[in-house]
Amino acid sequence: MSELTYAAALRSLQERGRFGIRLGLGRTRALLRELGNPQRTFRGALIGGTNGKGSVLALAASVLRAAGHRVGETPKPHLVTYRERLAVNGRPIDPATFARLVGEILPVAERVRHRLGDPTEFEILTALVFRWFAEVGIDLALVEVGLGGRLDATHVWDGGVAAVTNVDLDHTDRLGSTITAIAREKAAIIERGDRALTGATGEAMAVIRRRARRLGVPLVEVAAAPLVGWDRDGIVVELPGLGATRVGLRGRHQAANVALADALLDALEAAGIARVSADDRRRGYAAARWPGRLELITVDGRPGTREVLLDGAHNPAGAAVLATALDDLRPYLAGGDLAEPPPVTLVMAAMADKDVAGIVAALARAASLGRARIICTDLGLRRSLPADELARRWAAVTPAFRPAIEPTPAAALDRALREASGPIVVAGSLYLVGEVRGRLVDDPELDDPEEPGT
Repeated sequence: MSELTYAAALRSLQERGRFGIRLGLGRTRALLRELGNPQRTFRGALIGGTNGKGSVLALAASVLRAAGHRVGETPKPHLVTYRERLAVNGRPIDPATFARLVGEILPVAERVRHRLGDPTEFEILTALVFRWFAEVGIDLALVEVGLGGRLDATHVWDGGVAAVTNVDLDHTDRLGSTITAIAREKAAIIERGDRALTGATGEAMAVIRRRARRLGVPLVEVAAAPLVGWDRDGIVVELPGLGATRVGLRGRHQAANVALADALLDALEAAGIARVSADDRRRGYAAARWPGRLELITVDGRPGTREVLLDGAHNPAGAAVLATALDDLRPYLAGGDLAEPPPVTLVMAAMADKDVAGIVAALARAASLGRARIICTDLGLRRSLPADELARRWAAVTPAFRPAIEPTPAAALDRALREASGPIVVAGSLYLVGEVRGRLVDDPELDDPEEPGT
């Protein structure tokens, strides 16, 4: 195959989205076998669960980097560039290397197709990640499961540590309609010889315990760390051996995620994979960042400085977390110390196949949104909910909400920056967050090369 441009490589990969989601390990194993099984050259942790996987990865990776380890990371989904899905020490893969690796793997995928059918986009991406990690020589990897666990492409790799954050009803069409069924799928990432940990509770915990006991795997059950307090820049929790510890991620729900990250680091040390000191943990947790998740950005310009809080909140549970966090944060945001703080402006878009009514209802429970100015917009994607329909969903919650409508995220953001007298919140879809973040954050590493001739 001739050398691909970055744009052509990305198109070639994303076009495989037409093959959909096809759970199973055979095609990914075949791809990696053809590539010399690069996944066998490093160890680390496979992180599954319903919520919190990305936060646990971000927290643990920040500590490991503080300790001087070279860490391969697979955060997902991406916000600004597809390359965010492949990172080493927090830096995404460069466009030229991405294009080269896609060009090397596509012929391999063609050979696999003749025997096992077409590999999907995620299967090729998984093989590409492992190939790149082996090529650049990482010390260890933190890999986030895509969907479920048992048949997810990432499960071709066993790094020695398996973490299941929690289990809730999600993707019931593929994983099962009960907590027990979904827990079986997620618990399957625990393999004989592993160290395992989980933050699950209830019937899910029983399933995970049985899996660990059957395989003779030591299992650590992790409860949320006691929450000491919070401010505009993060939270403070009590951690074993560390005492009061600052965490650079916002939201009281991060108390559970940092406790799991701390246990994950213990497991990596017990497995002989990586060691970190107490000071590394303190510095790493304080420095942790997770873009687009309760991320606070200060924007300088006319008519003045604006504070913009970005959070996906693309399902009712995420919206409830945002509502609580917004009430916690409001005293620390613009005008929060006034007797009558200026109203929050909410810029929102949503996908039509999400529980939009549930998202709206959860957000509306935030006291900080009681006098909010709401701007509804449309992402212009096939799955997008039209902006006027989103506005009707808000009006159905309470007549007090009279949302404005803007045709594009750019127009909605411009209006919010121009008219808001208080903080701006962008939520409802990670696609929206990614588009807004791409406009507000100037990061050369996230700039993709333009296709020649454009």
